[in-house]
Amino acid sequence: MEKKEEYEEKKKQHEPPLMALNHVSRLCRNVKESIDFYTNVLGMVLTERPQAFDFDGAWLFNYGVGIHLVQAKDGDQFPDPHHNLDPMDNHISFQCEDIEAMEKRLKEFNVKYMKRTVDEHGTKIDQLFFNDPDGFMIEICNCENLKLVPAASLGKIKLPMDRHTPPVEVQSNGDEPEPDVQESEAKPEAKPEPDAQESELELKPKS
Repeated sequence: MEKKEEYEEKKKQHEPPLMALNHVSRLCRNVKESIDFYTNVLGMVLTERPQAFDFDGAWLFNYGVGIHLVQAKDGDQFPDPHHNLDPMDNHISFQCEDIEAMEKRLKEFNVKYMKRTVDEHGTKIDQLFFNDPDGFMIEICNCENLKLVPAASLGKIKLPMDRHTPPVEVQSNGDEPEPDVQESEAKPEAKPEPDAQESELELKPKS
């Protein structure tokens, strides 16, 4: 028993102390236009940004991840706006619970997109690809239809249920914080169970 605990302790010491993806940063030609796109089309929420920054930008947050917009400088490179959508290009992806509703939303905002379906042994993955105002590609998918299985060796995948979302301060009238949060959209930080500092899912590869 002691050897097993010692092994687990040594293994943990060699693991990086990472918790979750915090944010994705995007250069933009016009911060306001990008804010409008990400808040209206994707439902991101504009949040306060450190006043110590000496450059223009904006912080957005929702779905457990942030998008940080940075005003581009002269000479910064952007994707070719006339380039056709290519799923092989760099992109960020959002998991979606209703692809049809999202497709309808893109049409309502006149966002040009590309749709495709991937069939993996009978399990279908739907994907929508489109660009933000500066030509950076975004994907909407239901990739979680597929089981997450390590490809080669045994491993532990951390599911940071208790720390993925930062604390949210809900305010009324912009003055004082609300004492209680009634809506499920703004929940307080979840507390881990006793003796459970982090939630981990141990997965075994296919035999």
